[in-house]
Amino acid sequence: MAEHRTMQRRALLDAARVLLTEGGTEALTFPALAERTGLARSSVYEYFRSRAAVVEELCAVDFPVWAAEVEAAMEIADTPEAKIEAYVRAQLTLVGDRRHRAVVAISAGELDAGAREKIRAAHGGLIIMVVAALSALGHTEPRLTAMMLQGVVDAAVRRVELGAAEHPERIVDAAVVMVLHGVTPAGRAGHNGPPIADRG
Repeated sequence: MAEHRTMQRRALLDAARVLLTEGGTEALTFPALAERTGLARSSVYEYFRSRAAVVEELCAVDFPVWAAEVEAAMEIADTPEAKIEAYVRAQLTLVGDRRHRAVVAISAGELDAGAREKIRAAHGGLIIMVVAALSALGHTEPRLTAMMLQGVVDAAVRRVELGAAEHPERIVDAAVVMVLHGVTPAGRAGHNGPPIADRG
């Protein structure tokens, strides 16, 4: 019986990933989960109390794997700048990955406060990865800078997901230039250190 419930729970999570990938958070409904898995709608409630609970568990299961891929990309980079670039590119490359959809769902207004807080905590662990690289560049407040850097990444993610006019690769390149050089174009940065605002 326990094994059956575990399999059903996995099936529901798999169905949730598909729904999030195909239609975003709005597509993730209990009737849709029931239809995808062949369960009665009432049976879905036996596994998850709400849509927020589904997203919360997806993050708990998928986020560590997703974050590990970002970390692995950073580990093979040999300079702080390269590590930061890898951090940005790896996340944006994973935009189309079904596991990423649960992380993006944090912005959905219907998630309860508990679910949002747990997802933010997981996201915070991702941000920590880039703090050391920012410190190595001489940033005086590397954690604050890391949070702002992640804001650029999140904005680029939304741009890609909206199907913006720009090709996804252009969005990725623009995000990399923004986090490494601010509003100064890459070819005109004029220095190899941290952004001017962070140099004392």
